[in-house]
Amino acid sequence: MSGGHGHRLYTPGSSYLHRLPAHTKILAALVWVLAVVATPREAYWAFGCYALLLGGAARTGGIRIRTVVRHTVVEAPFVLFAVLLPFLVGGETVVVLGVELSRGGLSDAWNILAKATLGVWTSILLAATTSPQAVIGGLQRLRLPHLIVEMLAFMVRYADVVAHDLDRMRIARESRGFQARGPRHWRVLAQSAGALFIRSYERGERVHLAMLSRGYSGRLPLAGAAPATARQWSVAVTLPAIGVAVSALAWVAAR
Repeated sequence: MSGGHGHRLYTPGSSYLHRLPAHTKILAALVWVLAVVATPREAYWAFGCYALLLGGAARTGGIRIRTVVRHTVVEAPFVLFAVLLPFLVGGETVVVLGVELSRGGLSDAWNILAKATLGVWTSILLAATTSPQAVIGGLQRLRLPHLIVEMLAFMVRYADVVAHDLDRMRIARESRGFQARGPRHWRVLAQSAGALFIRSYERGERVHLAMLSRGYSGRLPLAGAAPATARQWSVAVTLPAIGVAVSALAWVAAR
């Protein structure tokens, strides 16, 4: 289960950020995100500080800014929701470029976009500097319930397998001249999704039987992360400590 399975977000490197134990980075990322979320939306300078700090962390880890920006596309649903808010929320309005928009909606949209973007950037930096196997070990070190850790371990191991099955099915459809161009092709795509689900379920059954035949008793022998030193903890908590301080200053300034 601890075999070598990479991930497209992970960027191998030898920076100090890469070498930090995974559980220290996971805990630091959690505290950092909580500090960002707790920041009042009116403290625009604070969100600028957060962005600069994350940029510095990316530079320290040898992660290119354009790589972080490219993967930010994952927050597209939040962007769409935020764009609609100025048109849907009532109350006082303001004219922007000849369009009448809700002032409260604009504030809500900014709040969602700023905090969601910073949270996504934090997750990208964590994934780029921590291998999936290290994340699993870090979660185990943080004493997460073992069933959750085992499910995540299986997901890491078999996500690429399922993705390759999906890609082979796509190639098979295209080799037979199929191209999804409209609703009339949705039936074929739905049948493919159903076939993929059944195939994945059957694979899960076979894997479970193989595990039972090898003595599986309800707990996988996952390799946990090594304990962190005091120096490693001090480095890991630096960024979230600054984030908490900025958030506190933002609340003091907002009063």
